[in-house]
Amino acid sequence: MYPNRVLVGARVCATGAPRRPSSPFAASCAIAIAVAAPLLFVHPASAQEPERAHVFEGDVLDAGTGEPLAGANVSVVGRETRVVTRGDGSFHLTGLAAGVYTLRAERPGYRGASVVVTVGIVRPRRAVAESAEVVIELAPSPIALEGLVVTGTISERGAAETLRPVTVMAGDELQRGMEATVPATLAAMPGLAVASMGPTVSQTVIRGLSGDRVLMLEDGTATGDASNSGSDHTTALDPSSARRIEVVRGPGALLYGGNGLGGVINVIRDEIPSAVPHHPTGAATLQTQTVTGSLAGSATAFFGVAEQVPLRVEVAVRAAGDLKTPAGALLNTDGAMWSGGIGSARVADWGHMGASFRGYLNDYGIPGGFVGGHQEGVRIEMERTASKFRAVVDRPVAIFDNLRFDATHTWYRHQEIEPPDTLGTLFVQQRASADVLGWHGRVGPFAGGAMGGRVSWEDFGYGGDLHTPDTRRLKAAVYLLEEMELGPARIEWGLRYDWTLADPLEEDPDSDIGAIRDRSFHSLSGSLGVLYTHGSGLTLGASAVRAFRTPDVNELYSEGPHLAAYVFEVGNPTLEGEVGRGIDVFLRFESDRMRAEVTAFYNDIKGYVYGEDTGRLSRVLLPVYQFRGNDAVFSGFEAGMDVDVGRGVAFEAVASSVSGSLKDTDRALPLVPPLKGHVALKYEWPAWFIRAEAEMAGQQDRIGEFETVTDGYRLFNAAAGARLTLGGRLNVVTVSLDNATDTEYRNHLSRVKEIMPEAGRGLSVTYRIVF
Repeated sequence: MYPNRVLVGARVCATGAPRRPSSPFAASCAIAIAVAAPLLFVHPASAQEPERAHVFEGDVLDAGTGEPLAGANVSVVGRETRVVTRGDGSFHLTGLAAGVYTLRAERPGYRGASVVVTVGIVRPRRAVAESAEVVIELAPSPIALEGLVVTGTISERGAAETLRPVTVMAGDELQRGMEATVPATLAAMPGLAVASMGPTVSQTVIRGLSGDRVLMLEDGTATGDASNSGSDHTTALDPSSARRIEVVRGPGALLYGGNGLGGVINVIRDEIPSAVPHHPTGAATLQTQTVTGSLAGSATAFFGVAEQVPLRVEVAVRAAGDLKTPAGALLNTDGAMWSGGIGSARVADWGHMGASFRGYLNDYGIPGGFVGGHQEGVRIEMERTASKFRAVVDRPVAIFDNLRFDATHTWYRHQEIEPPDTLGTLFVQQRASADVLGWHGRVGPFAGGAMGGRVSWEDFGYGGDLHTPDTRRLKAAVYLLEEMELGPARIEWGLRYDWTLADPLEEDPDSDIGAIRDRSFHSLSGSLGVLYTHGSGLTLGASAVRAFRTPDVNELYSEGPHLAAYVFEVGNPTLEGEVGRGIDVFLRFESDRMRAEVTAFYNDIKGYVYGEDTGRLSRVLLPVYQFRGNDAVFSGFEAGMDVDVGRGVAFEAVASSVSGSLKDTDRALPLVPPLKGHVALKYEWPAWFIRAEAEMAGQQDRIGEFETVTDGYRLFNAAAGARLTLGGRLNVVTVSLDNATDTEYRNHLSRVKEIMPEAGRGLSVTYRIVF
């Protein structure tokens, strides 16, 4: 299971004296009980015996040369605890109780390695060291075997062991693909595409589904912005400070919400630290791009301010000009973004309890020139603040091995300013939520599982020329996910019940769009997945899912011009919830020299809600889009392969295709991406890498009503970089050349493709230091 050679050294050390569980344990349990009373019973007096804290001291080395590796990430699997190696390759993991742990080490240019360490336990005839020095050797590899995944899984596990198609972007790959927005950063992943209105406005499309059908998460909790209610609303997430981004494709992520028919994107930052670092760690990034004249930077620092109190601080800024295309500049697409956050926690024997705060500002432009739009375009000003509290109990409580409680509050404001300085549209949104989640190990026939509940309150306010009524929305859900192991096969099944109440503050039975009134929705979602693993590295998986999505407030009650998107949106108060029934079948192969996966999917959605262009213009000469519900089908495939050819050379290929149509008429649905993919040849060694890539898309001639055919294209991209250890720190410099031949091409999902093509030739330089 752990193929890399791992040596356990002779030097041992122990710290601390016996101590009793801290008092916050009782308070944390009390909070969890209040929220989870219907699901579990916890006795706060069930404290463990006093325990001793132990220290892992270790080194990460190059398996071939024995040289120390700075900037490697070492994590304790399942505990949210991780550190970065210093210049001499050493690391320290502190505050761990006696037990058996799995350590995993990862570094760009190397194949990750895992090792099981037993600490602080007396075995027959010998005593195992209370703390041990661990030496982990990493072998160079030109293919980036994906590490551990936490999104949509019961427990942290390797990407090859997940029951759903999962793609991870981290390390060098994240640095090479870094763009101004999260969707644009992920655009090259299989099954993903980007709907855009310029470089600062983009939304992720997964398997032809977007908006509210794709859950955007930040450290596992919803972002609380308005990106799902308009094509001009970008996601209030900055990718530059992310440690990794995980994408789960397809429905079935029942831990987060039944409405994720398309999938889940989780931007992982570890905003609330869960351990106290032995030494200050962090990272800083600088980036510039010629195609927008942008300059961006971010910095994150993580250090201890007291024996049991870590602190994490972060700041990110970006300023960019208008997009340069082969046909000229796309005016009014400049923007400026600022983001910052701070988080801290109290770390104790029982777990940790902490909080974080984040602020986000974004000022960007939407280009003009559309029918009904301002010639100069529209400016958008976004503000978002987010507060989060988290308490994690890492010791058994009742049937659970650990518990987690989250409480969040977000405030969001979005203003659309028409020239010269007039407020055209206003969105204001508040969201408060509370979640409790418990994981258990083997219980009866189940090898592991999770259960939890969630409640949330949302307040939507509208202003300007919109006549959409202010609305409150209440949501509640309970869910259960269990696993069974039958030899080489693993079975996972889950159930989730969702209830939603949409309450417009002003009811109007005689509204032009229909009777505006309270609407309530409820449904049961479920999933069943099977994973069969063969000893040769071959894995076959299949899953069937029934998922449910409540219509968004905008889809129910909207009425009025949305100038930044250049549409007049008309809601439909009679809409019913969407019910999706999906099937995924995939085949994976993973070895030291190759990683490959191919997936076929079929998604039948009853009552699929979409904004249909009626072909009419409103009184202000904007095209009228009416939200309607019809049965629809989406089907397609995704494939990816990464092969180590030898001597540091690797070949990579990705392709995906989706078809979306109405069931009754077989009419194509709008905004469905064409066949797309890329092939790349790369030379990658621990100290440097070179990559040449051809990116391709087919012609999209299967179009929705009022859409136009978009030609296919071929682009050539290249990248090179170096990883240097200077001053005991890992320094990574990446230079990327996109659209090397300055090809003029259009993205079928772009709202501005009739005016201007996509970006021309552009050079990007990124520098990152890890300490």
